[in-house]
Amino acid sequence: MKLGKVEFCHFLQILALFLCLSGMNQAEITRSRSKPYFQSGRTRTKRSWVWNQFFVLEEYMGTDPLYVGKLHSDVDKGDGSIKYILSGEGASSIFIIDENTGDIHATKRLDREEQAYYTLRAQALDRLTNKPVEPESEFVIKIQDINDNEPKFLDGPYTAGVPEMSPVATDADDPTYGNSARVVYSILQGQPYFSVEPKTGVIKTALPNMDREAKDQYLLVIQAKDMVGQNGGLSGTTSVTVTLTDVNDNPPRFPRRSYQYNVPESLPVASVVARIKAADADVGPNAEMEYKIVDGDGLGVFKVSVDKDTQEGIITIQKELDFEAKTSYTLRIEAANIHVDPRFLSLGPFSDMTTVKIIVEDVDEPPVFTSRLYSMVVSEAAKVGTIIGTVAAHDPDASNSPVRYSIDRNTDLERYFNIDANSGVITTAKSLDRETNAVHNITVLAMESQNPAQIGRGYVAITILDINDNAPEFAMEYETTVCENAQPGQVIQKISAIDKDDPPNGHQFYFSLTAEAANNHNFTLQDNKDNTATVLTKRNGFRRQEQSVFYLPIFIVDSGSPSLSSTNTLTIRVCDCDADGIAQTCNAEAYILPAGLSTGALIAILACVLTLLVLVLLIVTMRRRKKEPLIFDEERDIRENIVRYDDEGGGEEDTEAFDMAALRNLNIMRDTKTRRDVTPEIQFLSRPTFKSIPDNVIFREFIWERLKEADVDPCAPPYDSLQTYAFEGNGSVAESLSSLDSISSNSDQNYDYLSDWGPRFKRLADMYGTGPECLYS
Repeated sequence: MKLGKVEFCHFLQILALFLCLSGMNQAEITRSRSKPYFQSGRTRTKRSWVWNQFFVLEEYMGTDPLYVGKLHSDVDKGDGSIKYILSGEGASSIFIIDENTGDIHATKRLDREEQAYYTLRAQALDRLTNKPVEPESEFVIKIQDINDNEPKFLDGPYTAGVPEMSPVATDADDPTYGNSARVVYSILQGQPYFSVEPKTGVIKTALPNMDREAKDQYLLVIQAKDMVGQNGGLSGTTSVTVTLTDVNDNPPRFPRRSYQYNVPESLPVASVVARIKAADADVGPNAEMEYKIVDGDGLGVFKVSVDKDTQEGIITIQKELDFEAKTSYTLRIEAANIHVDPRFLSLGPFSDMTTVKIIVEDVDEPPVFTSRLYSMVVSEAAKVGTIIGTVAAHDPDASNSPVRYSIDRNTDLERYFNIDANSGVITTAKSLDRETNAVHNITVLAMESQNPAQIGRGYVAITILDINDNAPEFAMEYETTVCENAQPGQVIQKISAIDKDDPPNGHQFYFSLTAEAANNHNFTLQDNKDNTATVLTKRNGFRRQEQSVFYLPIFIVDSGSPSLSSTNTLTIRVCDCDADGIAQTCNAEAYILPAGLSTGALIAILACVLTLLVLVLLIVTMRRRKKEPLIFDEERDIRENIVRYDDEGGGEEDTEAFDMAALRNLNIMRDTKTRRDVTPEIQFLSRPTFKSIPDNVIFREFIWERLKEADVDPCAPPYDSLQTYAFEGNGSVAESLSSLDSISSNSDQNYDYLSDWGPRFKRLADMYGTGPECLYS
């Protein structure tokens, strides 16, 4: 039977492996032929076993322990007196030894990729004494590799942005043993665009002029196979994503050769009119563009800028549009790449042009003033109705609607000005005062007659011209003092003046004493000719006891035309001064009091005054209490005073008391009138002060009117002291007094018996008797 080349290679590998194992298993300990030697009193036997490293195949999958090798000592005669022990890496756990024969076995599956070799120590012992018969020696068990790992790509899957980027694969097998780690590369997916070097794994482009805009990403599958790619070798794959990076090989192009937009003429400045965009197939910096207006009649009216995010051209307004002035604009706009690659200039210019036409639409605009700000002046002496100036506005639309004017009163709250609605003439409506308000800023409104909603605004600044209408006065309130020991000609005060007016050349004041003060013997005034004056003494020997205060009238004149003047009084106090001329005491009383009274005396006087005040308050309080009416106790019997009566008009539920004095004596009248809408208070009948009248005509008429009102009005209040009468009770001998009827009822009761009851009922007998003096007769 003939073997092929591949089968022959495998046969050689298996044969070599078998020979290595056979030689390894026969590596027993052999006795050295050399004789023992002696050295200075002690003998040493030459080492009697020689070690070789053992080999064992990885990934053993059998059920029995794997035989590794055999240990044997020359001392061992085969009689069982020698036993073998094993220590070190994996002893007892992975590797075991037969203590009688020295055979070593592996009890677990070994993996070279986890641990390539194990270091162990062996020793032969006397079984009886358990003492070593040979020195301990070290040996190595090396794990022999088999092709049990496929090639792996350490960093896959890969992503490459440039053709030079390529993955490199590694194999975990032993590169020093056979062809297990010799890897070759091949491409499984990605042809015909890319290829890979079999030995190096470098990926290259296989086709020229690949266009990112057509396809920007490719997915490659790369295979790495060991055993130099031969059959029986293991393989691994990885994916490589290749992205074509962009270059600027596409110029910008407008999708349309012309655009048209309509905008209202009222569109504010800086508003966006339109957005245009040139298409560019490139991305990133290669697609960045700039726009500019290269021609057209709207160069100063519009501008174009670029939106960095969208690469759009933004057309905005730079000036206000006016349909009446121009109805359309034409712009030539260019778009060009910012970053141009010289390698691709042959593809054409990297710019493009388009035409943009902008149509201005008419809108109804508010009236427009001929000036944005009007400046006017008027004298503060101007009379009401004086013309200040004129404003003008017109309707900018083709209709040219008439305009009416008015003043925005929010800017003229005091209504100082008026404006003619038709002509726009501004006049004064009140007297003006520059010192109150020097400049008035008002807003004038202009509205179309046909469309009042269209309102234009104009601004007017009215400056008030000054006249000399304010007299000068002291610049401040002066507190002037003069020492008692002042010498003649001594300066005691420097004064100045102010004026609310504002003359063009500034103020000039003149100071002098009034005519009546010019010849005084105490003080004089000196004008310093610089809008100030100095007050000086004319004598010495000022005394507070004689005169503590002096009043010096000063006459001040301004330089206006006509000039105004005023008289200001300077108050000068005489004070006691120290050696430096500083005032200490200025009150005359403070100088006089200490000479006669001490502090204790002052306190005593003050205590007496307080005592007198307390006594006066007590007396006044007592007097007021005596004048106040006393409140009756219901259970007290006070002679002729009737304390409480039940109200006939309100029924027996109304038990409020009232005064019957008016009915007891009709010939007198109270000074104080009682209120009809409240219950009267109980008072002494003998206390109030009355004034006599000739007869009882007034009360007769009063009672008569009240009776008629009560008879007609069912809602009249029941507590009228002259109308309602009390109920005495059921136990009275005279029975009820409440049988007095209204005027509309007929009463036939006889009350003559009241005269027999004594003087206490005399007044009732006079009132209700049948005599000629009866009230109702």
